Amino acid sequence: MSFSKLPRGLTLLSVILLSGCSAVSLSPSGDIAVQQRDLIIYSTLLMLLVIVPVIVLIFWFAWRYRASNTEATYDPEWHHSTLLELIIWSVPLLIIIALGALTWVSTHKLDPYRPLDRIDAARSVEKDVEPMVIEVVALDWKWLFFYPEQGVASLNEFAAPVDRPVRFRITSSTMMNSFFIPALAGQIYAMPGMQTTLHAIINKPGTFDGFSANYSGAGFSGMRFKFHGMEQGEFDSWINKVRAEGAPLERADYLKLEQPSEREPVRYFANVPANLFNAILNRCVEANRMCMNEMMAIDAQGGLGLPGLYNMTSLDASTREKLGLSHAHVRTYVGAMCSPEDPAFVSSAAPVAPVTQTL
Repeated sequence: MSFSKLPRGLTLLSVILLSGCSAVSLSPSGDIAVQQRDLIIYSTLLMLLVIVPVIVLIFWFAWRYRASNTEATYDPEWHHSTLLELIIWSVPLLIIIALGALTWVSTHKLDPYRPLDRIDAARSVEKDVEPMVIEVVALDWKWLFFYPEQGVASLNEFAAPVDRPVRFRITSSTMMNSFFIPALAGQIYAMPGMQTTLHAIINKPGTFDGFSANYSGAGFSGMRFKFHGMEQGEFDSWINKVRAEGAPLERADYLKLEQPSEREPVRYFANVPANLFNAILNRCVEANRMCMNEMMAIDAQGGLGLPGLYNMTSLDASTREKLGLSHAHVRTYVGAMCSPEDPAFVSSAAPVAPVTQTL
């Protein structure tokens, strides 16, 4: 291929390679993603107000003051123009002010923790409408979705009704991931022992791709799922399907599911305990583990004090093996807090003593 045809060939190759791409971020189906797309477009246009004239002027100056143009004025002593200085500094300053105002407004308006106040640009959310809660857990390397209102869960697939606000409660089992559905809203992190929140809404029926946007190990590339936007009747049928086909998901079942695995098929779960997500969030799914929120409540009360000396337990054998502590020295941990109304406790080494401290 000759050098004259090379640019044309590269352009054609680029078009062919990009023909399979879907610009979903520029054509989203959820109102939050639409507003985020508009923010990108407005910011780009504001910046082009400087970029385009500068590029045009570069070529104009190069042409105007070329060596062969004897009509151009040559003034080697010229060094200042008040008008040019005013234009050069005032235009970027105005653009920065506009970008700053746009960023300030959109940062608060598109805060993922902020409940939605509109369905789309033409419709507001009615005051009596409660968002549907979906609890999300990033596992290694798969996604688990809980529906606390319906008492079911699904693996690597979930659905939501069209035009109904959704509040996602998001956490992780072991390492940080990033929950991202480009057609619905921007990405938000999932972190172990912490909960993040995302408010979003889907405005069009369809099936959309979701994935982790944060590298998290060997199975990261297969950590993908499908999100279905459905009309309310279709969503109800999907929930009934999950109930009919779903297996139970007790704590022991979750601990097996939590083990690292790659490219897991879609699975459904029924009869899900209502407190399982909170146990995952507070790192206390296993037996003989105190939940993080209980620890913080104890610390807020000033600590265990003397009753804590008698209210100790050790991790069970399976938990010790999972944590790699099978051959380590057995240490004792706080297992629970007792009260006069509920005096039951576990003691591995200390004598029985009354426990009177309450939370």
